[in-house]
Amino acid sequence: MKALVLSDKIVPFLYSPQIQARFRHVDLVVSCGDLAYYYLEYVQNALGVPLYYVRGNHDEVIEYSMEGFQRTHPHGAIDLHGVVARYRGVILAGVEGSLRYRPGKFQYTQAEMWTHVWRLLPRLLVNRMYYGRFLDVFIAHAPPAGVHDQRDHVHQGIKAFRWLIDVFQPSFFFHGHIHVYHPDAAVETTVSKTRVINAYGYREVEIVCGT
Repeated sequence: MKALVLSDKIVPFLYSPQIQARFRHVDLVVSCGDLAYYYLEYVQNALGVPLYYVRGNHDEVIEYSMEGFQRTHPHGAIDLHGVVARYRGVILAGVEGSLRYRPGKFQYTQAEMWTHVWRLLPRLLVNRMYYGRFLDVFIAHAPPAGVHDQRDHVHQGIKAFRWLIDVFQPSFFFHGHIHVYHPDAAVETTVSKTRVINAYGYREVEIVCGT
C-alpha cells in the first residue's frame, strides 16, 4: 500500500492538478501536522483516497477562508489523535502536537504526552490478540526522543514516543515538526524494527503490513 505523507510545508505542485498525474496510484494520504486545512482537503479530493491526520503546534483551532468560511478540521479527513484505526488491514494510531512552549492549543508537556500514549495501550493490546501485532504505523507531529529531534525545547523529541517504538515496534513512525534545510539532514532512521521518517514537505512511502 502506497502512502503520500505530508507535513509542515505547502508544496505548490501538490496544490495543483499536477498531483493527480504524479500520485494517482497512492492508496491513502497522511498528514503529520502544521498544514492548512484547505490544502489537505484539496489533496484528499484530488486523489480520492482517505486522509488520516494529526495536528501540529501551528495548526489553527479555526481556519478562516477569504470568503469567510470556517474550518475546524479538513473536511472528510480522519483525526488520528488518541485513536487506533485500521485501513486495508494496516493498523494506524496517532498523537498530535509538540512540547508546550507558549500558551495555545496542540502543545503538551512530556507528562501529558505519556498520558496520550498510555490511553492507546488497551487498543494496542487487543490488536496483538486479534491480529498478531500491536501497531503498523504511528503518526505524530513531534519526533521521538533522540531521533531527528533538536536541542532547543520547542523541537525536543517526545520520550513517550521513543518508549512506544521500543516496546511496540511499529513498522513506521511518521512525524513532522523538524524542518529540513540541508540536503545532508537525516530524514529517515531505523530504530530496531521501526522506520522513523520525517515527512517535511512530502514523502511517498510503501507500507508493508507487519514488516
